[in-house]
Amino acid sequence: MTAIYIDADACPVKDEAAKVAARHQLVVTFVSNGGLRPSRDPMVRHVVVPAGADAADDWIVDHAAENDVAVTADIPLAARLIEKGVHVLGPSGRAFTPNTIGMAVAMRDLKQHLRETGEIKGYNPGFSARDRSAFLSALDQIVRRAMRSSKE
Repeated sequence: MTAIYIDADACPVKDEAAKVAARHQLVVTFVSNGGLRPSRDPMVRHVVVPAGADAADDWIVDHAAENDVAVTADIPLAARLIEKGVHVLGPSGRAFTPNTIGMAVAMRDLKQHLRETGEIKGYNPGFSARDRSAFLSALDQIVRRAMRSSKE
């Protein structure tokens, strides 16, 4: 059965992901270093990993399986999950696929270099109601695709 994994530290769409999971009667697992309020819903799991670089990422990679769905803004994590056949979506609603992940990694590396050299600032744009709506639609579509793929 398809499951949804959320890289929950600083994820702006946790509530939206829980709504989509409930609509499809899927378990959603929020993975973080702490600070999340537990849910009473038995279909919502919270996993708190030890503090440390990539602890949440490693947990998600270890537990996600082919045709699961993951939500993350972390490009290296997205690349690791795609290798396992996981359907990956960013909080903006942008899908990461085997065809797009290479460019996403390259752009991430370029932007990191430009920030380190002072060429650009590290500001992220605000997250709007329109972004939330786009994410909801994209997550619903990717969940449906994952569920169809898992039945084949």
